[in-house]
Amino acid sequence: MKFRTPTTALLTLATALPATTAFTSATSTTTAFAATATTTVVPATTTAAIAGPAAATTPATAAAMSPRAAFRRVGQIDGWTRDRYPEGIAWDPTRRAFLVGSLATGRISVVGRDGVPHPFGVAPGVSTFGLHVDAVRNRVLVTYADIGNGDRSSEATTYKQSGIAIYNLRTGQLEQRVDLNTPRLNPAGGHHGANDLALDAAGNAYVTDPASDAIYKVTPAGVATVLVRDERLRSATIGANGIVWHPAGYLLTVRYDTGALFRISPRGELSATGLTSALVGGDGLALRPDGRLIAITNKLGAPGVEQATVLSSRDNYRTAQVRSVEPWPVAAPTTAAITPYGTYVLSGRIDVLLAGAQSNQFTIRRMTH
Repeated sequence: MKFRTPTTALLTLATALPATTAFTSATSTTTAFAATATTTVVPATTTAAIAGPAAATTPATAAAMSPRAAFRRVGQIDGWTRDRYPEGIAWDPTRRAFLVGSLATGRISVVGRDGVPHPFGVAPGVSTFGLHVDAVRNRVLVTYADIGNGDRSSEATTYKQSGIAIYNLRTGQLEQRVDLNTPRLNPAGGHHGANDLALDAAGNAYVTDPASDAIYKVTPAGVATVLVRDERLRSATIGANGIVWHPAGYLLTVRYDTGALFRISPRGELSATGLTSALVGGDGLALRPDGRLIAITNKLGAPGVEQATVLSSRDNYRTAQVRSVEPWPVAAPTTAAITPYGTYVLSGRIDVLLAGAQSNQFTIRRMTH
């Protein structure tokens, strides 16, 4: 992954920018909130503090409205955070809220429909990327790496730090860190940086490394192996990025620079999925319950288009067909989270970071179809 850019003055951003949050509902009603600086983790049982008020309702209506109905009114969440540039997002069904990471600080935050970030656990590394909530096992899995854009980036960690962190979902306690850049896993050395991850039904995690040609498997016990190493995944810029597990028993991953989609068997057999058009700039992938695949593309590191593409397949993604394309109105979308209330796409203003400027804004917006 070649996202490294000059980071002058980024260290001062955490205290230089205002810590307020704006919440925008589907009916364009906006309310201002103040973000807190507390380090207390919001427990999974405390959903009211995270969920916030329903938009554009009277007190009586809000009291009678179910959480599902209230969240369905939220078309877009506009937030501000001291932990800038979130790249990954996951839905937490226990809190009815999102979890997001941070390229700048590596910290993880809980974000409800009011847009106010609440801290979750400690930073596992310089930057955090993909997140996955494993509610069945009370876990949150997060990839961490250093691609040269973090507040704590250094020559000792840039394209060297790479791993997966496992947290207690309820308490936010960091329980385990699994290093994915060891001599055993990567005897040839080179650049490495864990990015996205997927989880199978048994709790095994599969992690992409866009800076190399490898995809790793991490068991629930934390044992890491190389599932596949293939030159078709290697890129001079950004390689295999988003990844999902299909319940039929295989993985799908997208190569960012070329837009190629690959199908991977549990034994690590890699085959290209036939596409009518490449997903150039393919960043995040998400799989809907109906089997349709969501691909989020951007132009952060490739000549892609900022959009959300919906694909389907009749042959277990040996081939795939585009069903719809939604041009994305918010700059630099990275990935999506499937929720009971629709599919929400994260834009963490990484475009601003790569331009050498500063921002502490983020947007979580629901797809229209």
